[in-house]
Amino acid sequence: MTIVQVIANLPALVVVIPLLLSPIVALTPVAGLAWVLAVLGTGGALFCAVLLQGAVTGGAGFSYFLGNWPPPWGIEFVVDPVSAFTVLVMAALAFVATLFARGALPAEIAEGDAGKAYSAWLLACGGLSGLVLTGDAFNLFVFLEISALSSVILIALGAGRDRRALIAGYNYLIIGAVGATFYVIGVGFIYAVTGSLNMADLAVRIPEVAETNVVRIGFGFMMAGLLVKAAIFPVHVWLPAAYAFAPSAVSALLAAIATKASLYIIARVMFGVFAGVPDLAAFTAEFILIPLALAGIFLGTILAIYENDIKKLLAFSSVAQIGYIALGFGVATTAGLAAGFVHIGNHALIKGGLFLAVGCYAVALGRRVNLGQMAGLGRRMPITTTAFLICGLSLIGLPLTAGFISKLYLVRALLEAEMIMVMLLVMGSSALSVVYLWKIVEVLWTPGEGETPVRQAPVRETPALYLPLWIIAIANIWFGVAPAPLVDAATRAAMYLTGGM
Repeated sequence: MTIVQVIANLPALVVVIPLLLSPIVALTPVAGLAWVLAVLGTGGALFCAVLLQGAVTGGAGFSYFLGNWPPPWGIEFVVDPVSAFTVLVMAALAFVATLFARGALPAEIAEGDAGKAYSAWLLACGGLSGLVLTGDAFNLFVFLEISALSSVILIALGAGRDRRALIAGYNYLIIGAVGATFYVIGVGFIYAVTGSLNMADLAVRIPEVAETNVVRIGFGFMMAGLLVKAAIFPVHVWLPAAYAFAPSAVSALLAAIATKASLYIIARVMFGVFAGVPDLAAFTAEFILIPLALAGIFLGTILAIYENDIKKLLAFSSVAQIGYIALGFGVATTAGLAAGFVHIGNHALIKGGLFLAVGCYAVALGRRVNLGQMAGLGRRMPITTTAFLICGLSLIGLPLTAGFISKLYLVRALLEAEMIMVMLLVMGSSALSVVYLWKIVEVLWTPGEGETPVRQAPVRETPALYLPLWIIAIANIWFGVAPAPLVDAATRAAMYLTGGM
């Protein structure tokens, strides 16, 4: 196979590599070998994603026809600045989370379940990549189900430490099924009036029937389902428990990549598939996305302030951060979309790093971690805590961190759109996020009851855990100091969606 043929098949390889390795890993009885195969799967997908990003740097895209059946009859994978950017972010974070899993998963699940866990892990990664790359509306539903069912398995594995993981997995299954059902009902309505499932073909055909109520109903069902999958307020109720009770490595994986794929699909549907019906996108942005995003930002932040379970606190924080991304999309300008995509990348780094750090604490202490149990860990685990602090400062948007770049571009987009009041609300919510971060930091450097800094027992920090964490911590600083690659890729994605290139 020549290099040209390899590049031509890259879109399929990003998805196929982890999916093909998944059944092999499931039959692997040795936990270490299962992990190695998972690393190969996510690493191979990352390598392909890097090459795909390089292939679309000039702004052009290309398609891969499955089985050489051209659309609209066949299914295609679409590689353009939007999908290439998103799949690269997801593949990179999935690979780092897989490295972390080697030290974290054995402490939280039975050794005999390792093969099944890494098999579901690869299914989730492959399904989410397929979700981003597919150009077929129904095939998107298939990948939604693949990623959702595998995620349910991963969440339920946390039952070995806390039985509430089973309830969290069940809730995720039921609520996710409702969201997927709404989406596929919407696709059915659209197919009834267009006779096509290919997204590019739909973008051409929908304007011809734009005045029919069927199109509006179909769009409404599709968006309702995607809002559930993206965990946008008020249909976010599955997220806090899923993140809180899953194994630590799983929490990091889901927080970093799962909702990002659904947010990408929201942007793709609004500004791609239904681009020929601008009134629908404008109405959704102004009266649905922006109000729900603002409500989610403040609700998530306030709930995080009053939460003591550290993983649930970070989960509520994720509801707020998802709100920032949705708000950028709701601005519905090139600058707003670019801000949303910038925060997709930066939030993956921020929240992925924070959940990895909490996983380090949980493994070191041998139990779930709440604020009280973290007392004094700043001195006892300085390597982990320093990385946690870097990611936390990035979360609140401190200058020279990735989070600052996200807030900067979102504020600029709001100013350009003359949404001054919304901008002030965003700045106020950022200030509120300092409260829950400070609450954690204060506990980390406060000795536990009856202890002094001298008398506290040392805690061994494992390189297998803190090295992946520091990769993400350094990336948070790197993209705060030199954000050009991320910003340029996000801007190209936004311009592509809005017809700027």
